[in-house]
Amino acid sequence: MVGLVGFPFIVPSSALGKGRATAPSSRVVLGSVGVGSMGQGDMKSLMRAKGVQIVAVCDVVEERRQQAKAIADKNYKNNDCAMYNDFRDVLARDDIDAISITTQDHWHALIAVAAAKAGKDMYCQKPLGMTVRECQVIRDTVRRYGRVFQTGTQQRSSRNFRFACELARNGYLGKLHTVEVAAPGPSYKRTYKKPTTPEPLSNDIDFNMYTGPALTRPYNRGLWAWPDWYLTRDYCVGFIVNWGVHHLDIANWGCPALTTESSALEFDGSYRNDGLTDNINDWKGEFRYDSGLRMTYSDTGNPNKQGCVFRGDQGWVHVNRKGIWAEPESLLKVSIKPDEVHLDTGAIGSHYNNFVQCVRSRKDPIAPVEAGHQASYLGMIAEISIRLGRALRWDSKAERFTGDDQANRLLAAPMRSPWHL
Repeated sequence: MVGLVGFPFIVPSSALGKGRATAPSSRVVLGSVGVGSMGQGDMKSLMRAKGVQIVAVCDVVEERRQQAKAIADKNYKNNDCAMYNDFRDVLARDDIDAISITTQDHWHALIAVAAAKAGKDMYCQKPLGMTVRECQVIRDTVRRYGRVFQTGTQQRSSRNFRFACELARNGYLGKLHTVEVAAPGPSYKRTYKKPTTPEPLSNDIDFNMYTGPALTRPYNRGLWAWPDWYLTRDYCVGFIVNWGVHHLDIANWGCPALTTESSALEFDGSYRNDGLTDNINDWKGEFRYDSGLRMTYSDTGNPNKQGCVFRGDQGWVHVNRKGIWAEPESLLKVSIKPDEVHLDTGAIGSHYNNFVQCVRSRKDPIAPVEAGHQASYLGMIAEISIRLGRALRWDSKAERFTGDDQANRLLAAPMRSPWHL
């Protein structure tokens, strides 16, 4: 997935700025970077799209590479899928149009930025990065190089989520005054129960490559067990961002003022201290906007119900992966009129099909890079409020905290040499 000790972060010059021009009916050639359980799931879903061929798989774990190659070769009835340990080798291939990025969160920014510069389109799992600055660099680089970028916030491709947002956007709830968001947090626990002391380096993982831009640490299987890595700050901010990004994205889709208006925000919460897990465990707080709008955000049941609730002066709608509910119930029978806001943007089929269609058409997919950036940073700045233990003021246009140098320093973080954006 990454380079060897001491190697600078360089994409070969032969890869920069190229990327094949893809005709509307042509084959889309893909490489998959990060092929653990989620990555293999993304592979399988992308292979179902018409005219897609996955020709390369990349992972720091040998077993995962072998498994992913076997999936591709079985699907295409050949032995053509190549395996790589370094994502830059995938980007250097002129025959690859696009890549999927399904690595740990701390790798997203480096790979996405390098892919854009190499002329590759991307299906990138959420969140965009580990810091607001990483998200901004991804967004800006994707646009500078004219790449198609689909964020893996697949709820946008679900009818219930789109419909809830359309009710909110088209005034069926009246004037919106409150948005309530909740996502899982404390329910996730570490599974690797052995001592946290250094262990003999496992032969099946290139741990230096796994670590990449993160802090160098003694090897312990708990650093890459599932879901333990999700709960470790070196690799993931925590579910306030990683899981929460799904429902924060829906909140912002249905109420764009959440990222166009400035706000005051104040959150509290606690951090994990179990084995090697140490990122945010639980959280609760709100964003208060100058217009009077509020968004509350908590882990599930603290006190919000999982999902997203839009509340207006004429009704409310609540949506999550289990269903959609509204008051009055008649809202669920509304037909959005042709001249009103429709959020499907012409998307047909799955989130993956939409991405492939857009690789061909060069149009933005249903979850473009800006949406991934905004949904990611909402959770990130809430976590910064918790780290500092105080209220903050967010300037949505500048994407910085107002008059707070200490908070603004937390919008970025150094990377381990030689890695850098």
